Amino acid sequence: MRRAAVRGSALLLGLIGYGFSMAVMVRAGLGLDPWDVFHQGLSLKTGMTIGTASAVVGVAVLCAWVPLRNRPGIGTVANVIVIAVTVDAGLAILPTPTSLPIRIAMMVGAVVLNAISTVLYIGAGLGPGPRDGLMTGLVVRTGLSVRLVRTSIEATVLAVGWLLGGTVGVGTVLYALGIGPLVQFFVRITPNRVLARSGWASVVAAPVRTMSECPMPEETAPTPTC
Repeated sequence: MRRAAVRGSALLLGLIGYGFSMAVMVRAGLGLDPWDVFHQGLSLKTGMTIGTASAVVGVAVLCAWVPLRNRPGIGTVANVIVIAVTVDAGLAILPTPTSLPIRIAMMVGAVVLNAISTVLYIGAGLGPGPRDGLMTGLVVRTGLSVRLVRTSIEATVLAVGWLLGGTVGVGTVLYALGIGPLVQFFVRITPNRVLARSGWASVVAAPVRTMSECPMPEETAPTPTC
């Protein structure tokens, strides 16, 4: 019971933190991670909020799980709902800064928070996010490398999002270069009881990777976007 409570708390805190980090990146205005460039571009073209766009994309990606024979968990469903609600709530309360130093600080802080949140919600081991599951499912079904599959997916959504008007900038590059090492660092310092049975233990011993190389639990130990 106690372990279940720890895992549930880690999942909830991780998803809330992830959604809030998305909102902070949007307000910083220096560039978003690939999927959020797509969410923002979609919201600009349709009038949906970014949170709603994120949820719609999440559901669409879940539909792609069917031919991949992936099985969602409670964390998968929570990922769609909690992140969508949190990012919109964050955007509602966060001001838009005009000072460049403040924008830079917000961007850096958002990337760090995103990494911590990723470790928590994946470490809960209650099911991958829709986008993570798409990636790992394609890896399993196609036999292609994690690097190739993840890079291909993120390059595609980044390009489409940019064409739709999403923000691509130095923050996008910062995220790409920083998220992998940061996740690796926080995995190393997070207590094992929080990481549950998610497969992060295999990642701890692995070398530091960039975002396009950083493995999710299913890739290192069959079991987790951002």
